[in-house]
Amino acid sequence: MGISKENKDFINSLIDYYICESEAYRQIAENFVPEIQSIEDTAFGIITGCVYSGFLQAYQNQQLAPGLEDMREFHQIIKERASLIKKAILDPPKQQNAQEEPEKEI
Repeated sequence: MGISKENKDFINSLIDYYICESEAYRQIAENFVPEIQSIEDTAFGIITGCVYSGFLQAYQNQQLAPGLEDMREFHQIIKERASLIKKAILDPPKQQNAQEEPEKEI
């Protein structure tokens, strides 16, 4: 069957969200030191697990079950975006507070 365009868009929006929030997931992973070997790999696992959970929830909401082809396609989407997720964990995107004013040049 394959993943519908709507569900692909949803998966990609989830990945975008977690990339933007990667610093929070890195902090969660840091709470598991010294039990874990790698903060970055743990944060990556948490993020991909959250995306996977969202993927399954989307199917459940549509009263569907992902087939083998859907799962392979989901894994391919994650593989294609893995370097962006990892980069965001290593160097989180800078978020500017909406209430902060930009610095003025003197």
